[in-house]
Amino acid sequence: MEEDVKKKTQETAALYFKGVTDEKPVDLWRAFDPELGKQFSLFITGRLYAREKIPHTTRQLVTVAVLTVLGRTEELKLHILAAINVGCTARQIAEVIFQTFTYAGIPTVNMALKVLREVLREKELWPLEKEE
Repeated sequence: MEEDVKKKTQETAALYFKGVTDEKPVDLWRAFDPELGKQFSLFITGRLYAREKIPHTTRQLVTVAVLTVLGRTEELKLHILAAINVGCTARQIAEVIFQTFTYAGIPTVNMALKVLREVLREKELWPLEKEE
């Protein structure tokens, strides 16, 4: 069972976080406590993110919405990248951010859109093409 979780952790991390150049949370955790960092990674990435109850795209859009409302910009950047990696479009991500307005307010939406734009620029996906 432990080997299954390790494999799922590696597969899910490769899917979500390919191309991430900033420090990943697992690297930060391991710098302070290697064993606890490993256990966090196995649980979060190998058990929680790897669940097949909802598609990865849905999971990442929910994560983007929550991180937007909480104003967690560093994690938001990481999960916008993950959302793109699993197939979410820039417009879908922006729409999710816009939907948080009612509960988080326009300053929070503006902050999140700036993070999205930064990620899109880094991935050379900015400016967005006009919608048809």
